[in-house]
Amino acid sequence: MRLDLPAEKRLVHTMTIPIRWGDMDAMGHVNNTVYFRYMEIARLQWMSEWGMPANPQGQGPVIVNAFCNFLRQLAYPGEVIVRSYVGALGQRSLDMFHETLRSDDSSTVFANGGTTVVWVDFPAQRSLPLPEALRQRLALGI
Repeated sequence: MRLDLPAEKRLVHTMTIPIRWGDMDAMGHVNNTVYFRYMEIARLQWMSEWGMPANPQGQGPVIVNAFCNFLRQLAYPGEVIVRSYVGALGQRSLDMFHETLRSDDSSTVFANGGTTVVWVDFPAQRSLPLPEALRQRLALGI
């Protein structure tokens, strides 16, 4: 079952990540688990750039759902471009979506996927409302 990205989403971050030799599996293409790693790297980089890095002694994002549609094979050598989007905002969660392309073929989506992110207080192990700073920046389109 293929899940498509929603029409109502906003691009918030783009980054380039090298494809490493070790990302490939015995079949000669990037292993399916690595696509989730690419999305994670992009998501955490975006949050860090916005001043909201994961802090195990404080607050941060936890993934409660993740999916990926594998559309084309990736292989070493090369670089991927991960475009990150924010979709629906809830009181304590947000939906993020990602497109993975190659830097030498930026018109072809090789994979797309997404996550539902819940903001949590790690020491208390409970969810919290999304940070107001995050909501304000998203509202302003920064």
